Amino acid sequence: MTDRLIIALAQMNQRVGDLDGNAAAILEWRERAKGADLLMVPELQLTGYPPEDLVLKPEFVRRAMEQSERLIDATADGGPALLFGSVHQEEGRVYNAVLLAEGGRLVARRLKRELPNYGTFDEKRVFAPGPLPDPVEWRGVKLGIPICEDIWLESVVAHLARAGAELLLVTNGSPYEFDKDDRRQRLVRERVVESGLAIAYLNRVGGQDELVFDGSSFVVNDDGEIAVQMPDWDEALWLTDWERSANGWRCTTRRRHQLSPFPEDIYMAMVVGLRDYVARNGFPGVILGLSGGIDSALSAAVAVDALGPDKVRGVMLPSKYTSDTSLEDAAENARLLGCRHDVIPIVPAVEALDRMLDGPQGLAAENIQARLRMVALMALSNADGHMLLTTGNKSEMSVGYATLYGDMAGGFSVLKDAYKTTVFALARWRNANKPAGLKGPDGAVMPQRIIDKPPTAELRPNQKDEDSLPPYPLLDRILEALVEQELSVAEAAAATGAEPALVADIERKLLRAEYKRRQAPPGVKIGSRNFGRDRRYPITNAFHTGK
Repeated sequence: MTDRLIIALAQMNQRVGDLDGNAAAILEWRERAKGADLLMVPELQLTGYPPEDLVLKPEFVRRAMEQSERLIDATADGGPALLFGSVHQEEGRVYNAVLLAEGGRLVARRLKRELPNYGTFDEKRVFAPGPLPDPVEWRGVKLGIPICEDIWLESVVAHLARAGAELLLVTNGSPYEFDKDDRRQRLVRERVVESGLAIAYLNRVGGQDELVFDGSSFVVNDDGEIAVQMPDWDEALWLTDWERSANGWRCTTRRRHQLSPFPEDIYMAMVVGLRDYVARNGFPGVILGLSGGIDSALSAAVAVDALGPDKVRGVMLPSKYTSDTSLEDAAENARLLGCRHDVIPIVPAVEALDRMLDGPQGLAAENIQARLRMVALMALSNADGHMLLTTGNKSEMSVGYATLYGDMAGGFSVLKDAYKTTVFALARWRNANKPAGLKGPDGAVMPQRIIDKPPTAELRPNQKDEDSLPPYPLLDRILEALVEQELSVAEAAAATGAEPALVADIERKLLRAEYKRRQAPPGVKIGSRNFGRDRRYPITNAFHTGK
């Protein structure tokens, strides 16, 4: 009977659909884990998570299963056993599976029982649920191998405990949300208390479209102690020592990384999300409109930190309403970041369209400016291949304070799920802090004046955002009540102290702008109800809770 184990926890990035590359990475990390008894990698590490409708493609499933055999065969070399996630097809049904391989053979296969079907998750669309998983007998140890959602509900862990499991090894693809690391730890501690079993919780890291995975893997012993806390945002391979005692298996390793506090965690999610999106879609860099405002300044800072200043190009596109202050702030912003800065006035194009369309007025005239900026930026993007980065925030997108085919145009948005008040908090924080490993400069990355001055689109004389919107602190409280909490107008008014008429107006704007949001680029998810994967409202919708 085995009384000691060394379990290697591989907190890895992955690329969805890159079966060959993901398999090669698993084998490379297995080589690095020599000396361990077992190497554990995250959920669906072979296929990438989430694979979405790739799972509905028979050829994808077939090739994934071929690569699974490749990994199983590779364990014949006498190195560590391998616990890895992939898809598995059986009797015409496809499962989210974990495979345990050793000595060139498949020791066991376990299928995910609880399939999440809420928020960003729709696994029931593509996977069949497996049966309640029994423990796996391996080297004289009964391993419980639940998969991610299997531990968010009580049934699977309770079944494993009743069936004699001695240790729980959980592979995960758990996306980042604000405070998600705390929720994971509370949940795991609950399962430890219920089962009396230690749990190793292994999560993936990296960006996948709108989702960002923070890693933050950890081990909780049977007494509720967090023995191991792996880093957030970075790949890591940690070897953990385990011993059998009279009370069961315990992790004897004591190693804890300090996780990122607020708002550093949000900023890092944006950096990692943009970095992986740009790299994996083959863009040489990004281009963005650098207006001298806070949204573009923060977006540029994230881009430089993620990609490096040589891969970021800022373009100021002034109109006749652009102030000297904005011109100065945009130039200084680029200087502080060390990125390229160009000034291309749109005045000639505006005048040409004005003549062509016989002098449009009001909102039409304002939107022409935003759309001409888009035309210029897209032309530059096409010329050098750089992806156009959109700079709008969640407050604006909520109420439709954005121009379709104008400032909404682009390939990706780092601020898509960040309310304006969060943007201000992040800007202040980044001017005073720089986490290790980022590619941007030390010190301030934007002029303080950008943070201090009232936000404005500068599409008409003396324009301010608050001419059209409530003050952002109040607006964001109302939006959080309507969007994140799904409160009615009356409930939101009571919760925020705002006038019911104002809340009703915000609700009307929120619902009316759904058609715009459907045409917005993807962006980093940081909260519980992002526009896109989480919140899917009908465009044509007659239901309102206000008058």
